[in-house]
Amino acid sequence: MADSGLRDKIPPNNLEAEKATLGAILMNSSSLLAVSKILSPDDFYKNANKKIFQAMLNLDQQHSSNVDILTVIQELKRIGELDAAGGAAYVSSLTSEVPTTANVEYYAQIVQDNSVRRSLIQTSNEIIAGAFDDTVPTGVMLENAERKIFDITEKQHTTEYKSISSMVSPIFDIIESRKKAGSDCTGIPSGYPDLDSKTNGFQNSELIIIGARPSKGKTALALSMAANIAGRYKKRVGFFSLETDGMALMQRLLAGEAKVNSRHIQSGFLSPREFSKLMAAGNVFYENFPMFICDTPNMRLIDLRTEARKLRAKEKVEIIFIDYIGLISSDNKEVARHEQVAEISRSLKQLARELKIPIVVLCQVKREVKDEKPSLSDLRESGSIEQDADVVLFLHDAKTDKDNNGEQDSGNGKEVDIIIGKNRNGPIGEARLMFLPAYTRFEPLSKEQQ
Repeated sequence: MADSGLRDKIPPNNLEAEKATLGAILMNSSSLLAVSKILSPDDFYKNANKKIFQAMLNLDQQHSSNVDILTVIQELKRIGELDAAGGAAYVSSLTSEVPTTANVEYYAQIVQDNSVRRSLIQTSNEIIAGAFDDTVPTGVMLENAERKIFDITEKQHTTEYKSISSMVSPIFDIIESRKKAGSDCTGIPSGYPDLDSKTNGFQNSELIIIGARPSKGKTALALSMAANIAGRYKKRVGFFSLETDGMALMQRLLAGEAKVNSRHIQSGFLSPREFSKLMAAGNVFYENFPMFICDTPNMRLIDLRTEARKLRAKEKVEIIFIDYIGLISSDNKEVARHEQVAEISRSLKQLARELKIPIVVLCQVKREVKDEKPSLSDLRESGSIEQDADVVLFLHDAKTDKDNNGEQDSGNGKEVDIIIGKNRNGPIGEARLMFLPAYTRFEPLSKEQQ
């Protein structure tokens, strides 16, 4: 438990900085714009200072007059808070506390830092009290604690509105950069041109779902995409594998990179040429392959979110893959499974926006009709996945002329359609890839195959 002596300590504050901030605004009303982006009235420790800053904000919203000693005193009288604000004498004295108005943002930052510390103390006390409440599940308590701490960090990131006119120039800069790039892919490319031309790549803050029936190659496709992104484009990738051991994933990556039959790797019966190719592939992974794997089975949602934040902050990952949503455990065991999945789906979408990166999540499709193409309604366990996702991709065996002769999968590979069932910011459609089962890898179709 916390030291009982802490109860007698005065909460963190800096009254000199509070007075200097208010005094600087009274001397130069244009300072209020900068300060209001950093502070709210509740960030002030002294109640009188809270009242004064609120009066300043009222005047600014009214656009009726400049903010100075007289107008602030008048506004405090109007709202009946002059006495609570220390009276006219206290307001007038604030300008004498200002070393220089040029440092007003520095003073405001000191005020905010102390406000954050007070919030952290209050939140810590709430977390301690919650830890003694046996009626709250431990997982829920941890999630609440993490959320409260995150809310405190968000206090240091103020939200601003933007006018349309201020956004014209930046959007044309983006358009110009895309034009110079000479590519349709404006996000993170998957490595499959046919698919990227339709989706424009994986965009930041998007939740992308890859759905398929069991054993149709969901993991192989996700690994192939991750390998393309990390190996070819040198983007930093996080991969959560809740079903497959990390060493097994590494074996698949080696087979795909080296183009060596995965069964030969499993058995260890490798020809000298195959072993040489594996060594070359291993060297590629060792030297420069920015991919990070977390293989905790049946991971809890709260733990996954925490590890994702760590990967983003520490390793600077630019995209995250999760295999797969059905194995993420919810802490709320008392509700039906479809409600748990809805919570997980919504949380992953929020996580993508929070981290400002694409999150690609694998999902099973429930329909068992062999030849029917999957659709959005076939996503297993919850319709909320369809609602939360920005892009939904389905794997489906392609139908070719060779199918009629039973020659589609000759051992060299088979064609697979990637059905774009949902694309919030673009068209839907289909892209075709080649799946090489021996290497557990997807590749673009050759020109001849196209």
